[in-house]
Amino acid sequence: MTPATTSPESSSTPDNGAASSTAPRPSPTGSGRPRRLVVVGGVAGGMSCAARARRLSEDAEIIVLDRGRHVSFANCGLPYYVGGEIENQDDLLVQTPERLRAWLNLDVRTGHDVTGIDPEAQEVIVRTAAGEQRLGYDALVLAPGAKAARPPVEGLDSPRVSTLRTVEDAARLREQADAGVESALVLGAGFIGIEAAEVLAKRGIATTVVEFAEHVLPPLDREHAYPITQELRGLGIDVRTGTAAKSITHGTDADEVLLSDGTSVRADMIVLATGVRPDTDAFAASGLELERGAIVVDEHGRTNLPHVYAVGDATVSTDPVTGARRPVPLAGPANRAGRLVADFIMDPEHARPIPAPLGTAVVRVGEMTAAMTGANRDSLDAAGIEYTTIHLHPNQHAGYFPGASQLHLSVSFAPDGRLLGAQCVGRDGVDKRIDVLATAIRAGLGVADLIDLDLAYAPPFGQAKDPVNLAGMLGANVLNGTVDVWDVRDLEQVRQTHLLLDVRTRAEVAGGMVPGALNIPHTELRARIEEVRQAAAGRPVGVICQVGVRANIAHRILVGNGLASSVQTGGMITLRAWLGDDADSYLVRA
Repeated sequence: MTPATTSPESSSTPDNGAASSTAPRPSPTGSGRPRRLVVVGGVAGGMSCAARARRLSEDAEIIVLDRGRHVSFANCGLPYYVGGEIENQDDLLVQTPERLRAWLNLDVRTGHDVTGIDPEAQEVIVRTAAGEQRLGYDALVLAPGAKAARPPVEGLDSPRVSTLRTVEDAARLREQADAGVESALVLGAGFIGIEAAEVLAKRGIATTVVEFAEHVLPPLDREHAYPITQELRGLGIDVRTGTAAKSITHGTDADEVLLSDGTSVRADMIVLATGVRPDTDAFAASGLELERGAIVVDEHGRTNLPHVYAVGDATVSTDPVTGARRPVPLAGPANRAGRLVADFIMDPEHARPIPAPLGTAVVRVGEMTAAMTGANRDSLDAAGIEYTTIHLHPNQHAGYFPGASQLHLSVSFAPDGRLLGAQCVGRDGVDKRIDVLATAIRAGLGVADLIDLDLAYAPPFGQAKDPVNLAGMLGANVLNGTVDVWDVRDLEQVRQTHLLLDVRTRAEVAGGMVPGALNIPHTELRARIEEVRQAAAGRPVGVICQVGVRANIAHRILVGNGLASSVQTGGMITLRAWLGDDADSYLVRA
């Protein structure tokens, strides 16, 4: 179902599809292992399952069916081939059928499109160049993957429109870029869309990105997405958010794309990256249980059909934080699930369940990196989960060592301290911190436990108090009441009910401060505490600084003098990112 490569002939059914009916299916072995395992779809989940199954059983006949030409390729590397960073197309091919036959004795059949399942006969129906055939199985693993979602846009059938899902897609876009394409439009600013836009812009192609959501990379929280938007603009990319393609008018030299906001974009290359959906249409008539098009499986990949399993992008996963049910189209979870399903098929007594994926992801955008794990704030809100989010902006390594740069890190946790999610944006060290936090969430650690993590330190690599440790310290302070925080999303409400106190220096506030705020540098606060008391007039004080450190100091001074106080987490850096392009018009000059 997902792309594949050439395949050697099988002893039972030739690769050219010449067999027109079911070949005899061997009986299961005495051990209970299937004698014939059929895997539909290769790439991450399917090939991981087939390879693991072979390592567990030398006796089983293992057949991989795929409609495409490439069965094991680096899907995530496709944009970088378009951009030229990966020079040779062959470098995208992780394995070929010949190597899979030689190394693992796998029967890989490309050009084999599975069009249905007959669960009573335990057969799959396969369309090949030689006609339709039926192939029996003892165990069947479905790994069809996902296919590009095609929104109802008039003119989307233009020859200038291409997806970026297969090696063939990447080759076509690379050829167009090499031929001198001058302008490109990317529809969708998710991971694939952003990666495509980046590589096209770096090739000197005038690139526009259109995203229906209010900001790029919708899984990111708004304040983390804005630095990515700025980086895209720095690459010369025209970013249009809150709009979508309405129609495409085909032209001789270029297409004209009308957007829902009334503007239009002219482009001679259009990349469709508006998301994916499970590629399961072929199985709907078989009685396979689907949920919004995705295959329902249990913790071992079993479907509702006997002897039928499923893995990868086309399966339903339950979010371990929010409980939401949705597919997770990521390579890591698909690979791991493929291995674990093979374990269960071949050795169920010792098989481990498939863990619910956290959705940990990372993307490069110019010189920036964005990464996330667990639940974002929108999903926590939708699930009705109570939480606190803290923001920090520490350097990725010791500030005195050359090359120090700032991380923008947020961590969300429950009232009992349980870690729920984290996001990070920066120029260096982002992936390291998110990987640590993903591990902490999987291990069930609380935010205060982050203080105790013994992380590697040397000036070129980190700080003695790593950003992850600092997140733990701030989170622990929130939990034990040492500090009370408020969120930038509540700015207008806080302005109505609090005295806003900006404790930055006069030089800093000259660049902009929240309207109505009182500026007293934190070093002067003790001497001017009565001024604050009078200005507050019985109201609580909401403290703001640049990143949150000085505001915490000011908070303790205020509390020590009997004033109710709370700190805006993340300071002006987070506030400016939240306001985005409106920041300069909203903030006032002191």
